Formats: sequence, structure tokens, C-alpha cells
Amino acid sequence: MTEFYIALAVFLAAHVIPASPGLRSRLIATMGRSTYLSAYSLLSLGLLAWLILAAQRAETVLLWDPASWQWHVPFLAMPVAAFLLIAGLAWPNPLSISLRSGKEPGPIVAVTRHPVLWGFLIWAASHVPPNGGLVAVLLFGGMAAFSMLGFFLLDLKARKRMGSERWRTRSAGTSIVPFKALLQGRAPWTSLRPLMLPALVAIVAYAWFVLQGHALLIGPDPLAGLVAMG
Repeated sequence: MTEFYIALAVFLAAHVIPASPGLRSRLIATMGRSTYLSAYSLLSLGLLAWLILAAQRAETVLLWDPASWQWHVPFLAMPVAAFLLIAGLAWPNPLSISLRSGKEPGPIVAVTRHPVLWGFLIWAASHVPPNGGLVAVLLFGGMAAFSMLGFFLLDLKARKRMGSERWRTRSAGTSIVPFKALLQGRAPWTSLRPLMLPALVAIVAYAWFVLQGHALLIGPDPLAGLVAMG
């Protein structure tokens, strides 16, 4: 369990410390925004991989018994998470997280201005039910809580960076809650048309991950688990 606690602490620290506006600005000024985002993304993926391996090696302490319905939760939720992650990273988004720089947010912000965080939140929360061990609950529950906290922290950072008036103008057609801006008429439904391509990419990526990627990269075969619990 010690390795898991250390890996979890390092992972959280790596996402909290660089969030300091002064440190982040200095790093971007030194490395350039694209290089900084690429390096930070690689670091995050590396730490996430270590965290998952540490969780797999940790002692198993069951909190509840497995049930067949629990395995269906991630199967239903992960296509949505994959779409939000891919679409969120594909377009510039000065209001939140993106791998691309740009002054104008992409069409995904009509759904939510924090698509990447929502993707991580759905991924984490949907993996809690079929993983009833203490380590899994701490891992996925902590990720979900961290993602929700990020909604408000990123809003504060963007408002401070842009200024209140500019931030209100840019975020007028967006919302934290998915589809709220669309349902309220603050964003046009026609803005969703460019999202067809990332939706298709997400479907292909999800299918590969279910059929091969999850077992290859993480270990457990989700289809085998679904069949066994079914």
C-alpha cells in the first residue's frame, strides 16, 4: 500500500503545484506553451501509469461484493468520456484544458467549457462500481473529486488571466454542466456539427480499447470480466 500512497501523492502534487499561476507562467515563458503542454501531458501520463501499476500491486481490501450491473457502468459511460477527452483536446480552449493554443474556444465548449475534466470525471466515477477494493475507490474516487474541483479552479484562473469582462464574454455561450448552455439557448445547436469527426474518432478509439487496448495497456480484460459477471 505504501507505493500506492506515494504514487497518489506525487500524482496529485504534480497537478496542484504547476497550477500556481506564477510557476505556470514562468514555465510557459521558458519552454513555450506547446512544449510545456506536451511535456506536462507526458509527465501526467507517466505518473498515471505508475499510479495504476502501484494500485495493481497494492493489497486488496474489498469494500463491497461484485455484481453484474457494476460492469455495465463503464461500458455505457466510457464512450462519452472518450468523446469529451478527444474533442476537448482537439480544439483550442482558453477557458480550460487543451493541447492546442488559440484565442477562440472550439465548438466543444457549447457542450461544456471543461470537456477534458468531464472526460476524466466520467472515466473515474464509472470505474468505481466494478472496482470495490479500497485502493480502487481511493484511486478513482480521488480522480473524480479532483476533476470536480478543477471546474472551479480553472474558472478562477481563466477569469484572472483574461479579466472578468473578457471572461464573461468568452464564457457566455458555455456552461460547466454539459448541454446547459444549449438548452438555455445561449449556444446554437448548429455549433455541434463540427463534433461529428471527434465523435467518430472516439467510437473507434473506444472499440479498440475495449477489444484490445485495455488488456494490453492496463491488464484486466473488460470483456472477459463482463462475460464472467454476466
